[in-house]
Formats: sequence, C-alpha cells, structure tokens
Amino acid sequence: MLSTPWSAQFGLRVPIVNAPMGGVAGGRLATAVSAAGGLGMVGLGSAANRELLATQLRHIGGHAAGRFGIGLVDWVMRNEKGLLQDALAARPALLSVSFGTGWSWVAQAHDAGITTATQVYDAQGARRAVDAGVDIVVARGAEGGGHGETRLGTLPLLDAVLDAVSVPVLAGGGIASARSLAAVLAAGASGAWVGTRLSACPEALTGDASRRALITARSTDTAVTRAFDVASGLPWPARFPSRVLANDFVARWAGHEEALDARACDELAEAVANDDRSIAPVDAGQGVGMIRDDASVAQVIDEMCSGAARLLAGWNT
Repeated sequence: MLSTPWSAQFGLRVPIVNAPMGGVAGGRLATAVSAAGGLGMVGLGSAANRELLATQLRHIGGHAAGRFGIGLVDWVMRNEKGLLQDALAARPALLSVSFGTGWSWVAQAHDAGITTATQVYDAQGARRAVDAGVDIVVARGAEGGGHGETRLGTLPLLDAVLDAVSVPVLAGGGIASARSLAAVLAAGASGAWVGTRLSACPEALTGDASRRALITARSTDTAVTRAFDVASGLPWPARFPSRVLANDFVARWAGHEEALDARACDELAEAVANDDRSIAPVDAGQGVGMIRDDASVAQVIDEMCSGAARLLAGWNT
C-alpha cells in the first residue's frame, strides 16, 4: 500500500508509528496499530510505574506479539526503579525515551538488541541524540499534542533534522490525514509519528468525554500551557509545556500558573475524577480538526495510507 525504505526494512507494511501517549496508548491501541501494518507503541507518560507497564503489556496480542514498542518519559523512568529493566525485558522492537538529557539507557537497550528512538526539537538535539547512539529520531513539531518543546513547526523542523543526521527520521506533529502524511513523506521522512488522530479511536484508552471533545474540536481549539502540570504537582521541566484542548481551566490559569491555589488544584482533581473535560485536560495537537469520527485504528490507517499513496503517485506523474 505505502512504504518507505525504513518501514520495509523494519518489517512494517505502512510507515506509521503511534506516538506513545500517556493515558491513551495502551496495549489495545498498540495491538491495533501493529495489526494495521504499523508499529504500535505502549506509552505510560508521567503516571508510569512497573505495575502499569505490566498491565498494558498483558493487552498486547495477535499481530503485535513481538512487534510493538514502548515509550517512556526520561525523568519518570529514572524515578521509577526497575521500570527501564522491565521495559527491556519485554523485548520491544523499539524503545523510545524522551524529555531528558541522559543517554545511559541507549547502551542498555542496544545490549538487549533493541532499537532506540527519541524526540527532538531542533537540529542540535538531533545531532546530540545520534552522537549518543540513538537509532531513530522523531522530529516532533510544535503542532503536536501533549508535552514537547514548541520551537519549530513540523516541516521546518523536519527539513533541519534531515539535513543534520543520516539516521531514519520520523515526523510528528499535525499528521492526521492523507495529505499531511504525504507531505512529510514527500519531504523525506522515513515515517510518521501519529498521536492525536489515533487518540480518538475506540482502541485507545481515551475516555468517552475526551473522545467526544476531540471529534468536535477545530484545529484552532488548542492551547499550550503548563497549568495542568503545575496544578497536578507533576515535575515536568518548564521547557516541555503541553498542547491541549482549550477549556475553562486553561482560560483562567494559562500564563498565571504561579497563582494556582489549593482550591484550583482540588477543582482539577475532581474534574479529572468525573471526566469533566470543561476543566480536565485533553491532549491534542493542531491536527485535531481533521478528526471527524471515532473510526477504528484499521480504518484510520487505511484511509491515511491509501490516500497518501494516491497523492504521491499523482505527484510523481
């Protein structure tokens, strides 16, 4: 249907990897993405611990057995003793660790025969990762949902990273349709790192209210903020804010995080417990406006890849 030299060499039928989104990318999503021909990733986010990893790995099955990836947050991995070792013991095809500056995990993964990846936000970061031995870099643009630096848009970033390194480069941020997939492949990406579009699929861990919010949102309905991390007491480095759907909490507190008080924090905790998305966060990139329904992973990947293949073939002629 659609392939690149990297995806074919990696044993994939399509050049799609799901972003390892915490609270969204569980074992069922990973299984569905791998069954559809891509590489399914289990992501644990800032809530990661050994028990959560074990629980989600139990949902890996079928086509994904032996062909899945695991994504970890660097500072969480370092705080959760044994988490990296458990991830390596699961024998994923790919281990992605991002949001840190240490590289000791790379050698440990290589010693276990596991390919490595990390997200980067500029050419210098890409070169540092490759110099440390990372096998694949993910050029994650500012359009992307969830945490990340917001320095460059996906296409300018991809252009800079492709010039800087010779390893495979996956493009992430705003890729949620056949057109956006075709664009990054035409620009030279080895594959796409897809998050927001897949988070609306029924196989994702996304709650019903969050899924409805994603389906009805427009591309202009996102905001970048640290308010949720500060209110939840999560020690995310300040350089990694989160892109989320704008809501009442964002309107009140974005840019005023230092003024967050106990009452606001309690309000957020209650909203999360009650799945009230007018207050609780929904991670979403600017590709959210391309979501029209809660189609299955298989449908989404087929539509994106078949449409991209037609576009690329048309341009070729």
